[in-house]
Amino acid sequence: MKFNNILITGGAGFIGSNLIRYIFEKTDFTGRIINLDKLTYAGNPLNIVDIEQKEHGKRYFFEHGDICDYDNDVRIFKQYDVDAIIHLAAESHVDRSIIGPGEFIRTNINGTFALLEACCSVWKDRKDVRFHHVSTDEVFGSLGAVGYFTETTAYDPRSPYSSSKASSDHLVRAYFHTYGLPITLTNCSNNYGPYQFPEKLIPVMIYNMRDRKPLPVYGDGKNIRDWLYVEDHNSAVWTVLQNGKIGESYNIGGENEWENIKLVNTLCEIFAQETGADEAEIKGLITFVKDRPGHDRRYAIDCSKLKKELDWRQSVDFNRGLRKTVRWYLDNIKWAESIRSGEYLKWIEKNYKDR
Repeated sequence: MKFNNILITGGAGFIGSNLIRYIFEKTDFTGRIINLDKLTYAGNPLNIVDIEQKEHGKRYFFEHGDICDYDNDVRIFKQYDVDAIIHLAAESHVDRSIIGPGEFIRTNINGTFALLEACCSVWKDRKDVRFHHVSTDEVFGSLGAVGYFTETTAYDPRSPYSSSKASSDHLVRAYFHTYGLPITLTNCSNNYGPYQFPEKLIPVMIYNMRDRKPLPVYGDGKNIRDWLYVEDHNSAVWTVLQNGKIGESYNIGGENEWENIKLVNTLCEIFAQETGADEAEIKGLITFVKDRPGHDRRYAIDCSKLKKELDWRQSVDFNRGLRKTVRWYLDNIKWAESIRSGEYLKWIEKNYKDR
């Protein structure tokens, strides 16, 4: 299906900024993208300054706002004649949700509700529109040593973050079944790549290696995650938006399971190769810390439905993607330092306070 005006919520975040860049640079899309972002800690316009400079006012439009603001959501839908939404905006860090769950409930549940209500209000009974909801494999809970999450796996969230995302998934499906809203939904595994907020696992490790700080690993380090390069995730989202069956959900995975400790050791090896650092010294920084409460043991995605029905495939193998990622963070130290120091917040205040 062809869309003309796509609203992307959370488009200044890690996945969102990469998605906007992907659509403009890797697809045949000729319409407009509207980026609605609140610019909280993980929403950083520095992530997409290149697109802003090239396309702002022509095919790219930025709206500084809160998805929980129903009236503003309606205004944006009407002003830009939005005919598709890719809903990415979310509080997404498990550790933060354990410390302060309230904001996760507000943004992930109430924000999704406000957007769904705005869609129903503006689109009414239109069928040539689409609400695509981006979710996580964490809603499924924890796997044992074998097996995979499928689209029919029962939900079993274990953290405030995953519970809030599970709730938003259910809301989206309810609006399809109750009101006939044309929706699609994806649940993805762990993303990695450029522009990820520096508190996430891979960038934390890279910058701690650079600064010769401890490399904290939860528990025994044997928790397993399925890693997906962010461009592959976004190609899947785009494929589902264009060709996915209305009302259906699709799992997106890297088919790439790694124990956390093995991932950290591999990062140490790549870092040493890329910088000339002593590998043994870098690995000596690995420090096991008290496990996170409710830390799911293993995630693994079965994405055969997406492959079979929509002919999607991953394009970046993990070793190549990991090396590209390490190199990107080493080449973009100023970007990271701006975020880690809080300086980017001053930049936002200066450039976006009136937008």
